[in-house]
Amino acid sequence: MRTPSRGEGVEKIDLRKELKRYYTAGKKPEVIDVPPGKFLSIFGRGEPAGDIYCSGLEALYSMSYALKFSCKKQGKDFTVMTLEGLWWWDDLTAFDLQQAPPRSEWNFKSMIRQPDFVTQKMVDDVRPGVRDKKGSIVDEVILETFHEGLSAQVMHIGPYSEEGPTVKVLHDFIRGSGYKVRGRHHEIYLGDPRTSAPSKLKTIIRQPVERA
Repeated sequence: MRTPSRGEGVEKIDLRKELKRYYTAGKKPEVIDVPPGKFLSIFGRGEPAGDIYCSGLEALYSMSYALKFSCKKQGKDFTVMTLEGLWWWDDLTAFDLQQAPPRSEWNFKSMIRQPDFVTQKMVDDVRPGVRDKKGSIVDEVILETFHEGLSAQVMHIGPYSEEGPTVKVLHDFIRGSGYKVRGRHHEIYLGDPRTSAPSKLKTIIRQPVERA
């Protein structure tokens, strides 16, 4: 049930509280069923933190905040959610960081969840203003419904570059629990690398699964 707060006559939806179940994880793997949700997304190919990846993030965040401010003017404010990312490579094998191709060959989809009331028209209305400031790359940002469904997840604490053992623990859990991997490796970035020490970064590692 949505529990919006009000301030100065503007309804504000706290998505972090409303969707807390799907944005928390423990150090031990678990299986959850993730419902569908609306996301702004952008696809790309290239290494994490590379130029292509960073340009996509800038466009994604710019569109997200433009939507937030536009909605606020219309009486509905909301928190901008944390960044999420799907990662995969072309051979479609299970995500194994020990056998990964060069990082320049990684495919990604960066995503930020939106309130359910956000529509394509709202996105279309704010895009021209963002394009004027950020360039044509904002035309690559799309609004989509993403339904992950049954998934296994675990919390990784530490640098992104040291996720390998955590991913292995998750995949071992999946196989040992009678499931098999499906879909794409999913990361939810709860920490901010600009303000947090690498050793304290928190990332939910999530993997869609199905019964083996």
